[in-house]
Amino acid sequence: MKNKCLLFISCFIALSLSVTARVFYVAPTGFNSNVGTIDAPFLTIQRAQTSVTAGDTVYIRGGNYVMTDSLVATYTGIWAYITYLTKSGKPGKRINYWAYPGETPIFDCSAVAPVGYRVNAFQVNASYIHIRGIEVVGVQVTITTHTQSECFDNQGSYNIYERLKMHDGKAIGFYLTKGGNNLILNCDAYNNWDDVSETKTGGNVDGFGCHPNNDGVGYVNNVFRGCRAWFNSDDGYDCINSFEAVTFDSCWSFYNGYSSTFAGLGDGNGFKAGGYGISTTPSVPTVIPRNNIRFCLAVRNRTNGFYANHHLGGSNWYNNTSYNNAVNFNMLNRNPNYLTDTTGYNHVMKNNLGYNARSSNYLNIDFVACNADTNSFNLPVTVSKADFLSLDQSLLTAPRQADGSLPNIDFMKLAAGSDLIDQGENVGFAYNGVAPDLGCFESNYIPTPVILLGFTTVINKDNVVLNWKAQNQVNNVGWQIERTSSAEHQNWQVVGFVPGSNSVLVTSFSFIDYNVSAGSYYYRLKQIDANKSVTYSKVQNVVMVVNPTLNFLVYPVPINSKSVVSYNLSKASDVQLSVYSNDGNLLLESKISNQFAGNHIIPLEKMIQHKTGAFIIQLITNDGNVQKLVVAQ
Repeated sequence: MKNKCLLFISCFIALSLSVTARVFYVAPTGFNSNVGTIDAPFLTIQRAQTSVTAGDTVYIRGGNYVMTDSLVATYTGIWAYITYLTKSGKPGKRINYWAYPGETPIFDCSAVAPVGYRVNAFQVNASYIHIRGIEVVGVQVTITTHTQSECFDNQGSYNIYERLKMHDGKAIGFYLTKGGNNLILNCDAYNNWDDVSETKTGGNVDGFGCHPNNDGVGYVNNVFRGCRAWFNSDDGYDCINSFEAVTFDSCWSFYNGYSSTFAGLGDGNGFKAGGYGISTTPSVPTVIPRNNIRFCLAVRNRTNGFYANHHLGGSNWYNNTSYNNAVNFNMLNRNPNYLTDTTGYNHVMKNNLGYNARSSNYLNIDFVACNADTNSFNLPVTVSKADFLSLDQSLLTAPRQADGSLPNIDFMKLAAGSDLIDQGENVGFAYNGVAPDLGCFESNYIPTPVILLGFTTVINKDNVVLNWKAQNQVNNVGWQIERTSSAEHQNWQVVGFVPGSNSVLVTSFSFIDYNVSAGSYYYRLKQIDANKSVTYSKVQNVVMVVNPTLNFLVYPVPINSKSVVSYNLSKASDVQLSVYSNDGNLLLESKISNQFAGNHIIPLEKMIQHKTGAFIIQLITNDGNVQKLVVAQ
């Protein structure tokens, strides 16, 4: 009975908590005097905030919200906050500001241009809130000296910003100077350019800026994941002056530092990760943070794709792809004494891929002072157009997937058979194959085993000719030819290599081992996959009896229905050919009278009727020249 009572009380509490979570609505046709229902929605998110408590959800209906000066929530100091969110949720009970399912609310801020103020479309000082699915356009700049405006300015913690679009304005897309444990997920910032202040080149307008200034709280674990930044007048992503480590995970940055017509504007770095300026007395944290830049893509940015920006220590750069930037990877650091710049030190660079830089693939990397191996620029790999499924940059702006994640495109993904597959080092992230691929896109190719269709050896004078066929060679690096004289098949030596054909079709191969001395030899093929796995063929035995007069040989071996004896007579002669089993029993004998001078071939098809491990083949001419060969079946 007691347990039943406890269960009833628990269910009642759970039901009571779920009942307390309420839903409100905002719509372009609403009024702030309404009650906030779906039939009587509020006009602004600002009004909805006054009604919500922890756990509540505000659905924002689709349409165009024209923001005006009369809708500005507050003017504080030099800032004009159009929407000012100060009410926090709680752990497990966020306050949600979500686009209504299937609809897109667009907040047009182009009419808000108060003279002398920095304009922030959304100023978020609250914590434990979740904003999802809205667009902000047209945020203005009116100050002509040094200034900046922001679409979203975060000062809180444990917030989620998801599937936001911030574009076609003069402001930074997303900006953070305070708060920790924030996730910026699947957001886009593009076509933002301040053409009003200072030089009018938009030198402060980044797509995403993260600059947590640690004032004793510890603004850690701020993560940008699945975001895109393009055609922002300054940088795509910037974390200069950060007192805590920032993580950029699976983000794309392209065309930054340019206008939409590719006029040069601001700095134009793809990912500017770290640094405290070039002052000799900078404000720096006690412990220099190691920023994390992983699985990111930088394409055709005005200057650097990935840039350490005078950092005072190293960062972690894993599995990034950089293409067609002025410099793909620039690890420029500042000396610990702050006085001068220096080549990058203490960086960890693993599995990065750079291709087709407009100036340099990499700069300012001290490979002794960094752990910077297993990158495309210091591995024995060759990067070319053939390594990729596509280099079509127009794919970068393709629509996102239904869940808001980045578009699934072929751009810069590795093609089957690329030598960049499985060339990386395991640094703790999931991968396919036997090792990580180079770059930000891990392929999912499952190597198809190469099929060896046949392997024969032929003696030609003092040379051994190896012939074989194979199919399904998509991941085949090639064939290593190995030889030994050991009957126990030990002490193999490499005598040659033949590249694979990178084809699924049946392909013929040949290799000649020249000037082989008399003796018994064993040959095998070592097939090497792109993932470094190997497969060995069956072993073929060859017995070399070098005779410059008869050029006596048998091929192909082992003996089969097509095997023949070949010999060359310098003058006409009777010939006796005898075939013995390995234990000396006569199996076949043939006498041919008055054979002419020249080359002769006698089929050995009858020999295959006899089951024996080896044959002894003897050739005798009129002048008593006797030659013997030992061949295997």
